[in-house]
Amino acid sequence: MKAPILITQAEIQQIYKPINPKTHKGIQGHAAIIAGSYGKIGAAVLASKACIKSGCGLVTTHIPKCGYEILQSTIPEVMVVTATHEKYISEIIFDIKPQAIGIGPGIGQEPNTQKAFQEFLKTNKTPLVIDADALNILSQNKSWYDLLQPDTILTPHPKELERLIGSWRSEIEKLVRATEFSKQHQVIIVMKGAPTQIVNGESVYENTTGNAALATAGSGDVLTGIITSLLAQGYLPIKAAQLGVYIHGLTADIALPETGYQSFIASDIIANLGKAFLALD
Repeated sequence: MKAPILITQAEIQQIYKPINPKTHKGIQGHAAIIAGSYGKIGAAVLASKACIKSGCGLVTTHIPKCGYEILQSTIPEVMVVTATHEKYISEIIFDIKPQAIGIGPGIGQEPNTQKAFQEFLKTNKTPLVIDADALNILSQNKSWYDLLQPDTILTPHPKELERLIGSWRSEIEKLVRATEFSKQHQVIIVMKGAPTQIVNGESVYENTTGNAALATAGSGDVLTGIITSLLAQGYLPIKAAQLGVYIHGLTADIALPETGYQSFIASDIIANLGKAFLALD
């Protein structure tokens, strides 16, 4: 195994594209977030808010009906499309043509949701970030791996990763397994952890930002929103993943002196996105 390439500020400065002063929302990218189920609409809120707060021009969120008023009142900047079912996503149908899609936060694993996800994968050609319950559904249906477009981004935490690639006895074995999986299925794996590592075929990137404050509910939902936003803005998938994890971690480094570890929550990641992007400008 080659040594990981560190994702440092110098690396990120080469990836990061400052906003064109003459841009408008129509060319800043349109992202779609597919998220939420009864009791987990918060995941859709976090992912959607992070997406719009990361520079995307337009965000449309696809949720079950029970989340409609919550989304409309908590994030008025985001457009909302509802599935026909009250409590879970029963189908995935868009009238829009987004530049990127993030799917999975809080969607649950209802049989109808699984079927909707499979039908979606069969036809989807849009750059995609797969997280949370969508990863768990995927790992239970390994034949669906063939439906993934090249450079699809998977963002598993350690348990989700284990369901995808199998268990490991050492960090080296984990990297070997993840590398084999990435090469076989032509996907990018964002292995969330301390530190977060990104596997893209033979290449492994290791993030240098972030701290233990990020070990909090909803942190991953926010990361999905950030990476989806960057994809929609035209970043190549591997660059969107690198910039996304760097910015995500940087928010915790910026906020820590004020919040401490214990009281930092996922909403604080979103609240500090502005300062994190300013640190790059």
